[in-house]
Amino acid sequence: MLPIPSSSDLKASLRASMRPMTRGNPPDAAPVLAALHQWLASQPELRVLAVFAALPGEVDLTEITARHPDRRWLYPRVAGDGLHFHQVGNPAAELMPGAFGVREPSPTLPLVPVDQIDAFLCPGIAFDPRGGRLGRGRGFYDRMLAKARPGALKIGVCFPRQIVTDTFPEPHDIHMDLVFS
Repeated sequence: MLPIPSSSDLKASLRASMRPMTRGNPPDAAPVLAALHQWLASQPELRVLAVFAALPGEVDLTEITARHPDRRWLYPRVAGDGLHFHQVGNPAAELMPGAFGVREPSPTLPLVPVDQIDAFLCPGIAFDPRGGRLGRGRGFYDRMLAKARPGALKIGVCFPRQIVTDTFPEPHDIHMDLVFS
């Protein structure tokens, strides 16, 4: 009898199968960005939003931040095993190479506590229809989102090809309220 794979094993296998999608030319992000822009336009109460600097294979949110200059946009910076969020006004000028090859804000930019963030736009390797999110495996987003204030929205952003049947969530995994793909 074969052993039943654990959630961790299934997640590792899914990560390995999804990683090739990050290579080569990414799909057209315009439909994802259009849907996200339309949704944000209908959510004026969301004033402080955390976004991410896209890695290859992720949706670049620079256009969204530019189209909504009236909001406070925050980008993460790795600090030990956690994330700190800094307000960024000009991503092209204020983000620099950081941990794991991700562009990050300078630690001198204004720091905003996690409990002041209205919505988190989150990257992921894969998402499922129930809001499950599969990250890169280091747990930065799950640890940080666990500290978000009640009612703060957790929003996955990905390409349609990153939607899978199951992300094999474990108890520590934080689910998304919405996923734009």
